[in-house]
Amino acid sequence: MKDFFTRHLKTLWMAKVYLFLYLPLFFMIVFSFNSTRQDANFTGFSLRWYEALFRDTKIVEGFWLSLQVATVTGLLSATLGTLAAFVLVRYRRFLGRTVFSGMVNAPLVMPEVVIGLSLLLLMVGAQNLFGWPERGMLTIIFGHTLLGMAYAMVVVQSRLLEMDRSIEEAAMDLGARPHQVFFLVTLPNIFQAILAAFLLSFTLSFDDVVIAEFLSGPGVSTLPQVIYGYARRGINPTIYAAASLLILTVTIVVISYAVWVARATRRREREIALAVQQ
Repeated sequence: MKDFFTRHLKTLWMAKVYLFLYLPLFFMIVFSFNSTRQDANFTGFSLRWYEALFRDTKIVEGFWLSLQVATVTGLLSATLGTLAAFVLVRYRRFLGRTVFSGMVNAPLVMPEVVIGLSLLLLMVGAQNLFGWPERGMLTIIFGHTLLGMAYAMVVVQSRLLEMDRSIEEAAMDLGARPHQVFFLVTLPNIFQAILAAFLLSFTLSFDDVVIAEFLSGPGVSTLPQVIYGYARRGINPTIYAAASLLILTVTIVVISYAVWVARATRRREREIALAVQQ
């Protein structure tokens, strides 16, 4: 018996970790189909809370707002994070590099409450001086992009450090200009990392409530904000249904990316095998 536990200790430990992390989510999803408002006993299967969910205009509007904010945030974060990573990896020495690197990485270690509060003060000051921007969807995108860009930069930077620079050097030896090397050689080689950065930033933005709470304006609430507001007023199974849909959305995005990467990897391996045979 002791040998069995010794051999399977890692498996047992990981199983406990996964149960600790995902069992509460499983129970929440199950109780989103409960026929009554009771949160301790499952009294029967029902879709009444999902029907109530789709009739709730605040949740529906919050979902579409979160989807728009997360999409724009993902695109901006992936673009800015890629540019920041390229500068830090390819240009080792330039004036202010240490300061630039520290500022880009700062959101990774800074509490979201501090980020949200500082951005709120900045937006209010800018609005008082210039009359723009008003707190709403745009300011939420600004805040989420600040956070998402830091994570995107880390993902792309790791891929750039692994990339074989001889490919770029060969392209320049053949007469390609720096911008051609970037768009025709570097970008295709790091595209999977950029897509991963987009999905990570999308997920962070879609789930965020702290920064959105500081930067949203009157009548503008993302789905996590709506769920948080309902949860503060007491147990409501509609929240379970909304959170279940939130989990479903993120899961679909992650699985879609994993399937795409697996297919792209197999296709690349086949192309390499054909090239070797020729």
